Amino acid sequence: QVQLVESGGGLVQAGGSLRLSCAASGRTFSSYAMGWFRQAPGKGREHVAAIWSGGTTYYADSVKGRFTISRDNAKNTVYLQMNSLKPEDTAVYYCAASRLTTMNPNAYAYWGQGTQVTVSS
Repeated sequence: QVQLVESGGGLVQAGGSLRLSCAASGRTFSSYAMGWFRQAPGKGREHVAAIWSGGTTYYADSVKGRFTISRDNAKNTVYLQMNSLKPEDTAVYYCAASRLTTMNPNAYAYWGQGTQVTVSS
């Protein structure tokens, strides 16, 4: 069982930055693939970024070059650094954990409660 708690969301102007954190419980955090997803009002859940246990990272095309995912296994924490934010990045952001190296949200068994990110124009 893995419990995830996100933090770091908020209101920021376009062009600004935010850093999201996701703290995980459990002793096997390092073995999980970790992903960040987002869901805007009226839209489906969208993959944003993922990082495998070995450190390989993947990004959605919409955030490449602006967002960076990282993990600190000693702290059981995964981060999402978001730069050059745009109004279309506004959404609830969720972190999730999976035993599989995939970006398919259906394969992520554990989810946090989400944190709101709002980007004003």
